[in-house]
Amino acid sequence: MKARVTVTLKSGILDPQGKAIEGALKSLGVEGIASVRQGKVFDIELSGSDKAGAEAALKAAADKLLANTVIENYRVEVLG
Repeated sequence: MKARVTVTLKSGILDPQGKAIEGALKSLGVEGIASVRQGKVFDIELSGSDKAGAEAALKAAADKLLANTVIENYRVEVLG
């Protein structure tokens, strides 16, 4: 079974890396960029077929390791 955990900064948290990427895109001539927020994506392969169990395990992993829940949000998707 495959899953994806996407971690992003909470709104209101400054994102200097996103600002740097925004500036670089504009300097490359990419038009229409209003703002950029960066994040992390974890693609995870799991053994077994219990989607609910996998989602619960990944949420626990995100709370403990993958995300800093003080400043970051995360989304868990079990892809099947």
